[in-house]
Amino acid sequence: MAGSQRAMSVVTAMTDDDGEGTSDMTAEQQKADPVRVVAIIPARGGSKGVPRKNLRRVGGVPLIERAVRTASQTDGIDLVVVSTDDDEIAAVGEAAGARVVRRPAEISGDTASSESAILHALDVLEAEGEPAEVVAFLQATSPFIAQDALSGAVREVRERRADSVFAAHETYGFLWSRGGPGQPSGEGQADAGAAVALNHDAAHRPRRQDRDPHFLETGAFYVFRADGFRAAKHRFFGRIRIAEVPEWTAIEIDDEQQLRIARALAALHESPERVPVRAIVTDFDGVHTDDTATVDADGVERVRVSREDGMGVSLLRRAGIPMLILSTEVNAVVRARAEKLRVPVLHGIDDKESALRGWAEEVGIPLADIAYLGNDVNDLPALRIVGWPVAVADAHPLVLQAARVVLSRSGGHGAVRELIERVLPA
Repeated sequence: MAGSQRAMSVVTAMTDDDGEGTSDMTAEQQKADPVRVVAIIPARGGSKGVPRKNLRRVGGVPLIERAVRTASQTDGIDLVVVSTDDDEIAAVGEAAGARVVRRPAEISGDTASSESAILHALDVLEAEGEPAEVVAFLQATSPFIAQDALSGAVREVRERRADSVFAAHETYGFLWSRGGPGQPSGEGQADAGAAVALNHDAAHRPRRQDRDPHFLETGAFYVFRADGFRAAKHRFFGRIRIAEVPEWTAIEIDDEQQLRIARALAALHESPERVPVRAIVTDFDGVHTDDTATVDADGVERVRVSREDGMGVSLLRRAGIPMLILSTEVNAVVRARAEKLRVPVLHGIDDKESALRGWAEEVGIPLADIAYLGNDVNDLPALRIVGWPVAVADAHPLVLQAARVVLSRSGGHGAVRELIERVLPA
């Protein structure tokens, strides 16, 4: 960033002392000159580090859907656009409420820049008579986009207090690089691998409270004026400001390890109390039972179930919310328990995804409005297609990763009741 001519400051609060928002524009000017803010989310189908990355789930929700939801719910954003070359990403983005702009092949490869996708989307919108004045560029691979900070950044640019605002978190870290040839070593000899201090004097180590912070760009979002972006051909220009976000939100997914970390963070920070669905589908073994069985001399299996779950199912039935038990097992005990609960059952099902899709269509409830409760890997295909994938507390690690909600109770110990209580209104 060249320069003293560019103003950089931290966007932490956008209010005067009396709590009212500040602006360089009068109310009359804003009314006469409305600003159209378009969120653009570039999302290619290809990815080397994490295959099908933009469709992988964090907190049980595909990354592209998470980004669309955040943008759609952010104050000041008028339109959400997904730029993609992929049919499945397009379908998920559209279902989440975004407009899809088809990205041509020449700007969809590994070497294509985000800037090229944004320029293309702006051109398409303008050709359709919907030019944008402000762009909010969101990256789906940043799963934890701080909505309040994004809204504040949009307000800064809309009200012309900044031309470009980006997400960053505060850091007091001492940064180093490995020096190139000619960098002095400890003995005054050239050492190509020598450590070189970047943002500090290695000989002076002040306390944290005696140092000014630096800000590390997270990559989650960038908000800028469209005309300035077109002129500069990049996202940093004019008066640049920082939108400060919490450090835990800063993860950006480029490999499988980062995806696992993001899923753990989602379980820690995002588990909702309410599960607002219109239907519940459950596995049987390991969900209604503790996944163990006793077998007598005649080969008859007996399982342990929870009476607490039975009461929960009764409450759900009285509330008129449909429920289905979907099991791969072919066992009389499954049907017997379903009959006791007065719940329909499909058992002996190898393809749970197809069976669940068929049942959802039959009862007329979108998959997005269904919770599926599972515990093991054979539940993964069903978990991936519903809006609310839910795992019992002792589920397989892959199921825990796929879940949007992880219950506190284990299978056979009231897990079904716990989910039902989070579905039913208080």
